[in-house]
Amino acid sequence: MQAGPTQAGPTQAGPTQAGPTQAPGRLSPAARARVLLLTYALAAVELTCLFMQFSTVPYLSRSLGLDSVGFGYLQTTFGVLQLLGGPMFGRFADQRGARAAFTLSFLAASTLYLLLAAACSPALPGLALLFLSRLPGGLMHTLPAAQMVITDLTAAEQRQAALGRLGLCFGVGMILGSLLGGTLSSSCGLHCPALVALVASLVGILLSVTGIPASTKAAGGCTQAAPPGGPKAGVFDLKAIVRLFLLPGVLSIFLVKVVSGFPSGLFMVMFPIISMDFFQLEAAQAGYLMSFFGVLQMLIQGLVLGRLSRHFSEGTLLRASVLVFCGVGLGMALMANTLHLCLLAPGLVFGLCVLNVVTDSMLTKAVAATDTGTMLGLCASVQPLTRTLGPALGGLLYRNLGVAVFGHVQLAVNFLVLLFLRRLPGPQEGIKVQ
Repeated sequence: MQAGPTQAGPTQAGPTQAGPTQAPGRLSPAARARVLLLTYALAAVELTCLFMQFSTVPYLSRSLGLDSVGFGYLQTTFGVLQLLGGPMFGRFADQRGARAAFTLSFLAASTLYLLLAAACSPALPGLALLFLSRLPGGLMHTLPAAQMVITDLTAAEQRQAALGRLGLCFGVGMILGSLLGGTLSSSCGLHCPALVALVASLVGILLSVTGIPASTKAAGGCTQAAPPGGPKAGVFDLKAIVRLFLLPGVLSIFLVKVVSGFPSGLFMVMFPIISMDFFQLEAAQAGYLMSFFGVLQMLIQGLVLGRLSRHFSEGTLLRASVLVFCGVGLGMALMANTLHLCLLAPGLVFGLCVLNVVTDSMLTKAVAATDTGTMLGLCASVQPLTRTLGPALGGLLYRNLGVAVFGHVQLAVNFLVLLFLRRLPGPQEGIKVQ
């Protein structure tokens, strides 16, 4: 990747031995590869711990006497905190660097799992600790931190494939986390997955401090430079966040990301209820189906997307994902059993993977190297937004109109998005890097 202007201080002449604590502009190719490999590993660890939590919290809440309405409040609390924390975390990552971002995320995760383990103790107020454990979730954003490092350390033409490889981490976390969460809670008790996740998060802190560079911004030679002479905004400066949406093409691509993926996210939020009521699946069968989704995501993001990115432009792939969503929506409207869902799953996962990776790549190319963390933090808020609005809206639609309504919404929304993209020539071919 071509070297750009250094953002983190003056450069020194002469050869310098690369190491994880040096300025990223002086990282050797081997050191850069080690940092990227560690970044993928840290993302896999965090996602594994997160899915361990997802698989055990419903049972813990039930054992503490929380009904379905209370559990909905618990999930909404977590979603709102992540929604609000995403952009702030991105600003923090931009200003304090990758090492501080990873360390903060794993520190927040350690606090969450410690409180979750304490909630399992009969001698403590478990319900209060369970809700209290949601608070650190606003700072648990290892995945956006990993995306920022990958964005900073890869060339623009390689970014889409490099971001796509995070799908392997997501698949590993989904499969391994669900398996470990169920196995450990069944054999050792509900506190065991939380303690294992706590230990893994503490190890993540150690690896972040020792292996991640303090800053990776100087490697972003293919992104726009920061405006010269501009004032340095703070972490909580909302104007600095809103300013990104005023850049050419950013708002339109971000809206496509939110609107196009919302119907699929709505279906996935309601999937636990649909699997029990509509498909009549047991807990183990639903777990196998989720593992199938995880395997598909690993294959598509890890193997398929990189090859497609070498042959097709980002604009073409974005339109293809929206078109696939339209086809999936039509199939979901006619879906009647689990076999139909399995046949639709590759298209659903393909659309989600391509939409998320391509829009993330396009948006990070549209902003300055000093703002990639903030932009990815905003992108990371899209999923919590769905988790916040999804339970109420999805429950209302499902109760009144049945499963087929998710297919109708998917088809109608993405057909409108496809028309929107056809009328905007800029987003179709990607945002040009200046």
